[in-house]
Parts: sequence; C-alpha cells; structure tokens
Amino acid sequence: MENNYTLTGTQNLILGLDISTACIGISIVYDDGVNEPEIVKITHVVPKIDKKIKGIEALILRKKIFEQEFLENIKNLGITECVIESPLNYATGNSNAQTVSQLLQFNALLSEAVYNVLGIIPSYISSYDARMKSFPELMSIRKFNKKAKIYPITHIKKALKDSHLVLFGSYPFDCDKKTIMMNLVCEKYPNINWIYDKKGELKKENYDACDSLICVLAHINEKRYGDIQPSIEDWNINEIEKEHYVVKYKMKVWDKIYEKQLVIKSETNDE
Repeated sequence: MENNYTLTGTQNLILGLDISTACIGISIVYDDGVNEPEIVKITHVVPKIDKKIKGIEALILRKKIFEQEFLENIKNLGITECVIESPLNYATGNSNAQTVSQLLQFNALLSEAVYNVLGIIPSYISSYDARMKSFPELMSIRKFNKKAKIYPITHIKKALKDSHLVLFGSYPFDCDKKTIMMNLVCEKYPNINWIYDKKGELKKENYDACDSLICVLAHINEKRYGDIQPSIEDWNINEIEKEHYVVKYKMKVWDKIYEKQLVIKSETNDE
C-alpha cells in the first residue's frame, strides 16, 4: 500500500482499531486539520487459528496474523497516530469475566504490535465517547424511560433547564446502536464499499470496521475542538392540545448549534 499524501504540520494519517478476538475492525483516515477527514482504507482482519489452541497461545497467534496480514503491509505508509476503542473491564450482557480478561490481554498484545511495527504509542477511547464525539448530534434530552414509555413533560422541562443531554436520548433504551452508527457513517461517507453476504446483507465484520472509523472521527474532533460539553442554549414548549406537546430546543456542541424537537403526547406515563 502506497502513501499518496504529503504530511506536514497538522496533517495526520490515523489508524483506528476496533479489537476482538474474532475480528479486528480497521480504518485509516487522512486528516488535514481543516476539511472533512478522508477515508484511505476501511477493512478488517479475521485472525483464524486452530480451534484446539487455547489461552494466551491463541492470542499470541492471532496477534501474529494481524501483524503479518496488516501491520507489515502498512508500516511504510507513514501512519502518525493510532486510536483504539477501549475494551470494557467488566462483564456485560453475554460476556463473562474470562472473556473480558482475554479481550484486555488481546488489546495489550495488539497495542504492543502497533508500537513494535509502526513505532506509535496508541491512544484509547471508550465506545461511548467515540460515538458521542464522532456524531454529537446523537446527544439529546432523554425522551424514553427504561420501560420504553415517554417521560412526562415535567421530567422533560427539568432536563431542559439542567441541560441534561445524553447519547441516544431520542431513542428507546433498547435501540440498535450499532445500526444507528452504521447509518450515520453511510450518510457521511456514501461511497464506502461494504462487504455483503450471499443474501445481500451486510456482513457483521462491517460493523467492526465502522466502529474503528468512529473512533478515528471522534479522535479528530477532540483534537480540533477539545473536550465535549453540550449545552442547551434556548428552548420552548408548545402545547398543541391537552397533554400533547412539541418541545423545541437548541443544543450547542463546540461551535455548532443543532436544532432539536421532541413530541410528547402524554404526561401520565410512569417515570
């Protein structure tokens, strides 16, 4: 792979990684410090090994595959930075303590590989921060409670007064966050050649690659604009009919204003 970019001053070629033992999502992004970041490459590596091999040996062999199939091929590209999605250090959902431990170990091994091959010390970003800082328009007043019921208008008013903005706030708690992020990335970069299966459906590896890109975009925004502190600049509530409200507010993130709207149809739902 050749480098067609001349990097000077604030220009960077950034490697993003979303790491799991099954698939490593990868993106390389060119950032000139001013214009929209440009995708140089978006791909993935599936580090397949003999299923009989377990434990740390399996992780070491997977690391070798990542080095040979990817890192060695880009070591002369001129990568200037690497950002990795931080692994969770606690069990959630279907994961257990052993899975979490293996993922932490694998992240450490791949971080070392990046350092050894590219001479770069990786930085890390949480999944939450990556999503929030890459697409800050996802921040909003929380509309639904955990029971998927719309909050009453009294709750919404307090959130507006307190500028209480959360990620995916306009969606139900059980929303498909990966699909939401994929859709946003596709809107921003409509020319990405994703990989499809025989049924014409997106292969799951695309989502790992997408997550790696989200990490890079968030990293770039943070470097350009600093830490994120969203706030509500103005808001109003219009009661269309009894217990039916239209809430409009302006959210400021960095130097940009996002105009938001919520429709609240009842004030009698449980919080």
